[in-house]
Amino acid sequence: MAETADDLSTPLGQKTVRRKRRFRLPFTGLQALAVLLGLFLATFAGFAIFNQNPLGGEPMTRVAIRQSAPTDEKIAPAPATASESGSKSPARQAAPSEQRTVTIIDGSSGARHDVAISGDSPDKAETDAAPAMMAGIDQHLLEKSRYGMIPVASDGLKPFTVYAADADRAKAAKMPVVAIVVGGLGIGAAKTADAIMKLPPAVTLAFTPYGSDPTKLAERARAQRHEILLQIPMEPFDYPDNDPGPQTLLTTLAPEQNLDRFYWHLSRFQGYAGIANFMGGRFVVTDAVMQPIVREAAKRGLGYFDDGSAPRSVAPSLAAAQAMPFARADLSIDAVPTAVEIDRALARLESLAKERGVAVGMASALPISIERISVWVKALESHGIMLVPLTTAMLKSKSG
Repeated sequence: MAETADDLSTPLGQKTVRRKRRFRLPFTGLQALAVLLGLFLATFAGFAIFNQNPLGGEPMTRVAIRQSAPTDEKIAPAPATASESGSKSPARQAAPSEQRTVTIIDGSSGARHDVAISGDSPDKAETDAAPAMMAGIDQHLLEKSRYGMIPVASDGLKPFTVYAADADRAKAAKMPVVAIVVGGLGIGAAKTADAIMKLPPAVTLAFTPYGSDPTKLAERARAQRHEILLQIPMEPFDYPDNDPGPQTLLTTLAPEQNLDRFYWHLSRFQGYAGIANFMGGRFVVTDAVMQPIVREAAKRGLGYFDDGSAPRSVAPSLAAAQAMPFARADLSIDAVPTAVEIDRALARLESLAKERGVAVGMASALPISIERISVWVKALESHGIMLVPLTTAMLKSKSG
C-alpha cells in the first residue's frame, strides 16, 4: 500500500498519530440574527413574569379628554308649543347669543331681504336675565311673558296715550291735518337711520319685529321725537311665495297659536303707541282670525293702523267694536316710486285733507320717498295744512 505523506515525514521508530479535525461553520449574519432573537425572547419573558401590570399584553388606547370650564348659568327647558304641523317634539333651544338669518320675500317686486334675527326666538324659554330696557319706557305699562316684556294698560294709563308723540292738538283741531306713516323699518339699518334722521319728527315710523337689534333702532327713533308703531306680519294671499317673515300670523292656525306669535312680536321692543299690519291681505279680511288679535291689542291699550292694502279689511269694524283708536291709510304715497308720481300722490293727500279734515298716507323708506316727503313738508303749512303724528290724526277722526 502506498504510504501517505504523513508516514513518510514521521521519524523512524515512531507511529503516526492522526488528529481529528473539527468541522467549524463560519459566523454568518444568520447566526447573529438568531442570537438577537433569543435575547429579545428572554427579555420579554422576564418582563411578563416579574412585571405586576394586570393588563399586561392587553391592547390599550389613550384618549385625551378636555373638560369644559364649569359655569353657574342654568338654562331652563323651553315649554312645549304646538307647531303648525301638530308635532309634539320639543323645539330646539337657541343659545341667548345665537342669531339666524331669514329671507323675507316681497311677492309684488320679487325683492329679497336677508334679515338677522336674534336668539330671542319663540323656541327660547324665559330666563332670569331681563333684556335691556329702552329709555323712557313706563315700567307700569309692561307685563312679563315667556318671550319678554310686552305692553299692557295699567291704572288708567295706556301705551297709546303715553307713547304718542307731542303735537299741538288744539291747533290740529282747527285746520286740516295730514299724517304720514313710513313702514318696513328695522330691516336694513342704513335706510332706517335715514328715515329717522331725515324725516321731520311729526312723521310716524313703523318698525317690523325683525333685525339684529330692533330695540336700538326704535330707541333712536323715539330719541328724535318720532312716534313709532309695531308692524305685525300677517298672511298675504300668495303666502308662502310672498313671505312676511318668521312667526307670521296665519289663517290656518288656531287663535291661541296666533296669539302666542302675537306676544312674540310684541316683545321685540317697546315704546310703540299702536300696531299695524305688515302685508296680511288674506289675514285682515278674515274675521275669525283677526278678532282675537284686535281684541287683545285693544285690551293692552294700543291703537291700530291699517295700511289700506286690503279693501275688504275687517279691522275698521273690529276696532270700532272695541272703542280702539284707529286709522286707515287713504293712499300709498310711493306705489310708483318715482319723483313725479310721489309728488302727485302727496298733492292728492293734501286734497283729501281739505275735503275730510284728515288724510293719512303710507310710504316705504325708499331714498326717493324720504327726499320728496322732506321737500313737500317744508311748504305744507303755507297751504293751510298741518303735518301731525298718526295718534293725533286718530284722535281727530274719532272726535269728528
